[in-house]
Amino acid sequence: MSSDDDTSFQVRPGRIRSKGGGKTRSFLSRMRATVRRSGSFRPLRNHGASEPNMTGGPGGAAPRRGGRSGVRKGRGASFVRARHIAGWTHQNPGSRRVIVKSRMIRTPGRDGRARAHLKYIQRDGTSREGARGELYGPEVDRADGDAFLERGHNDRHQFRFIVSPEDADQMEDLTAFTRDLMTQMEADLGTKLDWLAVNHFNTGHPHVHIVINGRDEQGDDLVINGDYITQGVRERASELVTLELGPETVLEQRRKLEAMVEQDRFTRIDRQLLALAEDGPIDMRGDQGGDHVLRLRRLTKLERMGLANQAEPGVWQLAPETEKTLRELGERGDIIRAMNRAMREQGRASDPGLFVFHDAASRVTVEGRLIDRHLADELGEAIGLVIDGVDGRTHHVTGIDPAALEGMRTGSIVAVGPEVVGPRSADREIVAVAGQGGVYRADVHLARAQAMPRIPGGDADAYVASHVRRLEALRRAGIAARIEDGVWQIPGDYLDRAAAYDTARARRLSVRVLSNLDLDAQVTADGATWLDRGLVAREASNVVDAGFGHEVIAARQRRQELLVERGDAWRDKEGKIRYRKGLLTTLERRELERVGGEMAAARGTLFRALADGETMRGTLREKVRLASGTYALVENAQEFVLVPWKPVIDQRIGQEISGIMRAGTMDWQLGRQRGLGL
Repeated sequence: MSSDDDTSFQVRPGRIRSKGGGKTRSFLSRMRATVRRSGSFRPLRNHGASEPNMTGGPGGAAPRRGGRSGVRKGRGASFVRARHIAGWTHQNPGSRRVIVKSRMIRTPGRDGRARAHLKYIQRDGTSREGARGELYGPEVDRADGDAFLERGHNDRHQFRFIVSPEDADQMEDLTAFTRDLMTQMEADLGTKLDWLAVNHFNTGHPHVHIVINGRDEQGDDLVINGDYITQGVRERASELVTLELGPETVLEQRRKLEAMVEQDRFTRIDRQLLALAEDGPIDMRGDQGGDHVLRLRRLTKLERMGLANQAEPGVWQLAPETEKTLRELGERGDIIRAMNRAMREQGRASDPGLFVFHDAASRVTVEGRLIDRHLADELGEAIGLVIDGVDGRTHHVTGIDPAALEGMRTGSIVAVGPEVVGPRSADREIVAVAGQGGVYRADVHLARAQAMPRIPGGDADAYVASHVRRLEALRRAGIAARIEDGVWQIPGDYLDRAAAYDTARARRLSVRVLSNLDLDAQVTADGATWLDRGLVAREASNVVDAGFGHEVIAARQRRQELLVERGDAWRDKEGKIRYRKGLLTTLERRELERVGGEMAAARGTLFRALADGETMRGTLREKVRLASGTYALVENAQEFVLVPWKPVIDQRIGQEISGIMRAGTMDWQLGRQRGLGL
């Protein structure tokens, strides 16, 4: 080896117990780490690009990966290019911090998703006075949401923003701020925007929801530059807040950081620590000035949470899932606050020890009173429900489709769980072929199919084979038994067990309304109520004598007394309550006759009760909610009927439908039908 100093070999041992070995860092890397520890890091610009503020100030965001792809695309690109050269001012010390969350929704008019979102951001309790949130626009304080949705019904996409100034509680008028922000955005994007907004004051940080339709003033698709969405909107919002409240002082910044040290959520200090950890273990030895003491206190907090540890005295390592864990804890904290608030509004003392959390994959069915609902992701559509359970606990369920809550009011008695699936048409066909003997034969079914005037799919062999595949799947589940090839034993409760099998495998959560009436109204109702079904049920009750369950038990006792007074129940010699045979059917028929008579007088047409096995055809007029349940009003020129409602006809109001009454429920036959009358 040459002795030339430029090529000579030198050993560079690491610190004792250091895993870095002889690995060295460049001077620039060491300089950046030193500057970060001092708390005075400023973006270093390179060819027009800028790095984020790692001090966790107003612009303190995770570093953007990749290059400047998309800067020249979409409206607002010129503004973004200018800021890439001059730098984002919201990253400078003194700029007021604003959090902006954004999301683009494709085909928002499909399936009523845009309407559901607009409805929920206006929900009760979001205004400063605790009332319903009020939509406003560029010039009106009470905007027409229906007209806005109509204008954007066929748009390719929709933009949603949440703008949350950190110091919103000090601002004089959040509405005026929003209008100024949208005016500035229109100038940056070079087009008028079709937007509405709602102010929310139901959290610790007041914020505004902004919804923008997806077309510009020329009627073309509104395409906004990606960097403008992620940085430009925050830039303009920060400028407006800073202009109104003045630059943030060092004392204010320090006070806010101190408040973050003990928080169980992801904070700006955590973002600083993650930035330092990019270069390896965080060396906190010695007095490094700046926010050094706050970082040490935060690391101690994270150590107690199991998210940090000391590799050696003064040298810290963060757990790999630190950011994810802290963000999940923050979301859980928000949910707990929502549950506490809902319990207080019910006049009940909340007990976090009785809080139960369910996600969209939960297989547990929760039954109780709906006391709150909110957007689990306020930019999306998934709904979170707070349910005061009959088991004495308070449940939070996420991942609910807003369409499932259409028309459902707070205070309803509901059951939330795996989507309840009714008997399939294939299963009904299997039972029909099996007949009284309970034996299904494929050859008998094939002959039956060949005699049908129209076979689904047009192939009788394929039609029968699909039913055999269904039976094979249920055989593996222990529901049906194969006697020999093409011959199956069908149990008497086949339909119920097959439906239960499908329900258990359902991936979506469903919400079933057990009663639209509160407990007091159910006690005096003349229909078959949820209380009645609980009284006559043969299976063990899941109601616990605590919380809402205690209210249910007391209401059941009052209902029993009323049924005795009306002659629908009596006490035997031992003092036990006995109910008349077919109580639920009697109560339901009694209510339908009363309501049908009242509606007939009002509508000027004849009401008829549909008997089991009867076929009906007419126009679906409306959904009618009674104590006995929800019913469909189907009418023709001479008469109308009230029949049990099913979700399958949700989108059929105003259309012609037909079906057959079977065992107290409707077997709907949807599509174009021939013939007249009911």
